Parts: sequence; structure tokens; C-alpha cells
Amino acid sequence: MKKPILLALSLICIKAFAVDITTIGAVGDGVTDNTEVVQSAIDSCYAIGGGEITFPSGEYLIRPIRMKSNITLHIEAGAILKGSTNLEDYKDAFPYPGGTFNQSCALIWAKGAENIAIVGRGTIHGQGEHENFQLGNDGPGKPFRPKILYFAQCSNVSVQDITLRNSAYWAQHYEECEHVFIRGEKVYSHCNFNNDGIDIDSRDVIVCDCVFDNEDDAICLKSDHAQPCENIVISNCIAASNCNGVKFGTSSIGGYRNISISNLVIHSAAEDNIRHWQERLHHITAPKTVISGIAIEMVDGGQIDGVSVSNVTMKDVQTPIVIRLGGRFRRGGIPLNGETCLQNISISNITAVSESFMSSSITACEGLKVRNVSIDNMVVSHPGGGTAEMARIELPDAPKAYPENRMFGDTYPCCGFFVRNAEGVTLSNIIVVARKPDSRPALRLEGVCDCDIRACHNTSPAGKLVSKDKACGNICVQ
Repeated sequence: MKKPILLALSLICIKAFAVDITTIGAVGDGVTDNTEVVQSAIDSCYAIGGGEITFPSGEYLIRPIRMKSNITLHIEAGAILKGSTNLEDYKDAFPYPGGTFNQSCALIWAKGAENIAIVGRGTIHGQGEHENFQLGNDGPGKPFRPKILYFAQCSNVSVQDITLRNSAYWAQHYEECEHVFIRGEKVYSHCNFNNDGIDIDSRDVIVCDCVFDNEDDAICLKSDHAQPCENIVISNCIAASNCNGVKFGTSSIGGYRNISISNLVIHSAAEDNIRHWQERLHHITAPKTVISGIAIEMVDGGQIDGVSVSNVTMKDVQTPIVIRLGGRFRRGGIPLNGETCLQNISISNITAVSESFMSSSITACEGLKVRNVSIDNMVVSHPGGGTAEMARIELPDAPKAYPENRMFGDTYPCCGFFVRNAEGVTLSNIIVVARKPDSRPALRLEGVCDCDIRACHNTSPAGKLVSKDKACGNICVQ
């Protein structure tokens, strides 16, 4: 960048703290590489205390750019930031060099910044459909693919009204951040594996009024550090997915505390280019399905304590609710962060239409207990057609299985809730509606103690309300 342009930029920032990127050399033709202009604008505004950089209508091709403190990117309606499709361009865009495969690179990233924002009604397009990014599912030893947004160890982060489209990996990731505000986003990504809508591993986060439509999990909470993911509010969102609507895990080292989820609509995604569940599993009764509406899973040794879920409407789901305390620990069976637990979960006011024989579940593997779970006021419609033979199926413990509804198999011995190795469970005002006669009970209890079942009903005359094994104790049915 020539010095006169930098000087002019500095004068503009000093005068008005706002820059139209086209006035300093950016070209919105979809072909010109604008990386140096954009990064110089960020660096120069940062040097004088911050500023707002505006992208008017046009297509702006960029390689990775690094956000810095007190910077706002304003992407106006009609403006599209398009990411480079050359993997080599991302080699220096890692907030955690040498990190895990979750700690990938990104198109727009920051580490240790504060007071940063991306606003406006424009679009950031990752071009994740490009052949250079078609590298298969993630995992150790697999090549990294870039996210669209990745902010690490940042504070006071705001992303509002933006559309994120076609990421090569997760659409956005907030890791070890504090005070994050996400509002009015539209995220659409169906071009690659691991196309999560949003991944949160932070503290003091609000996500509201967003629409997610993704190949992988729509809303995912992670915990890759000893500090738990905590004080999270998710509300008034639409979550469409071929995997999970809302998922805790699978990374769960520190755990999750004080999480509130409310007023959600969950349904199948607009596209299904990878999963094709109906072709892979038995008894899937719709061509496109969400794996689980709400999946609360603790399998890597941390703690889940204090989760509230309320006012959720879901359809096209294989399984409405999955709560799992598993033993997939990362050091020879020893929890990474002290005693593991999953407790104090409250779920209420749920309406669900299921499309499989895999019921909702509350389970812990042998030697562990899920504690203090309350499910209240839930109506679930399921396909029906289960047989008396299915009601006698014994599900495996599966302590090392990847936590998913199908970890026990694709046919459950009940049609409402399967509960195993739990204590202090309250199931109240649950109506299980079979669309065809079903011989399975609504509730199956194994190794459960201190369980209150109140005003629950199984509408299928072929099936009873509760079955339980001999290890259960203090079961009260009212």
C-alpha cells in the first residue's frame, strides 16, 4: 500500500472515525483482491483508537483479515465479502497455531481483541463449496478448512444482522471470549462437512433473533478448556439442521453452567447433501430429519450444571431430547477436569413431532448418574407401529460411543422417554401420541431411583405407560 493512501486513510479516521472502503482503493467487482486495502484500513483505524469501515454494495474478494480492537465492519445490504478459495492463503490465520482440529483458521479472525463488531445487512460468503475445500469430515490429521468468523480470547464482540453463507467448516466460532452479542444473523451453509451454524465456547453470551439452516449442528455449545462455557442465553431463533438443532458437546472438558434456551423453532434443513438418514437407518419416516432437537451431552469429563430449556416447537426430528452422561474420557477413563456430572436440567413446554423409533432419552453409562432432571408439559407425536418384540429390546450401555441418539441402535423399547442410571427425575404432563398403534410403553426406566411421574399419558391403547427393571427404586406414578 502506498504511503499517500495510508496518510489519507489516517486523516479520514481521525476526522470521522468512519471509512468507505471504496474511497481508499477497494473494488467491489468480485475479482480484485482487496485484502491489503481492508487490512490497512483496520490497522490504521486501530492505531488511532478505532473506527468503522463500511462496505457499500458490491462483491469484495478477500484473503483472511485480522480484526483488531475498537473496529467495526459495516457490510451494507448488497455488499458481499467473498473468501479466497486458496488454502495456502489461510496458513497464517490460526488464532491457536498448533491447536486441535476444532481450532481451525478463518476468513475473518481475531485473538485478544476487544470492542469489535460486524454489522449490516450484507453477506460474508466463505465459498466453501469450492473443490479446494472438499476434504471430507474433520478429525485428527485431517487438513484444516477455514471458518468464516473465528474470535478467540476477545471481549465485547457484536455480530448483528449479517448473513453468513457457505463456510468451508463451521460458520462461526467464539472461543474463550467474554460478552458476546449475536443478533439477527442468517446463516446458511450446506456445501461441506461440519457446516455448523454457530459454535460457542465462551462466557456471557446472548444469541437472539437468528435463523440457522445448516448441514451440521445449527447451534452448538463447546467446552475445550477448563473454564466452562457459561452464562449463555439463546432465544427467539429458528434452527434447521441435518444433525442437531441445539447441541452441548461433543467437546466437554470444562462443562456448561447457567444456560438458558427459550422460544425456538427446530425443523429439517432446506437441503440434505450428505446425511440421507432415511437411507442409512431403519424406521425413519421422513426424507429429511434433524437427529435430535435438543442434545445435552457430557462425555469428556466436565460438568453440566444448570440448564433451562423452554417453549420449543420442533418437527422433522428423529429424537426430540437426548440427555447423555458418557464415559468417553480422554485420559484412560479419568475425567479431565475433576468430578464429572450432569445435573439440574429443567425442560418445559415442548411440542415435538418425531419421525423415528428412537425415543427421547435421559441416560448415564454404568457407574455414573444423571441427577435432578425435570421434564414438564411436553407433547410428542411419534410414528407408532412398534411391536411387543421391540418393547423387549435391551439397549447396550455404549460408554465409549459417540454421543448421538443412535448410539444404542435405531430402535428403542419405548416411544416417549428411555431413562437409565438417573436419580431425582420428574416427568410431568407428558403426552405421548402414536400416529399408529404402538405396543411399546411410553416410558422405560432402568436403574432409576427417586422418579416422580405425574399426569403422563400414552395414547396408544396397545402400549402401557411405564415399564421398569428391578434396579429401579422409589418410583412414584400419579
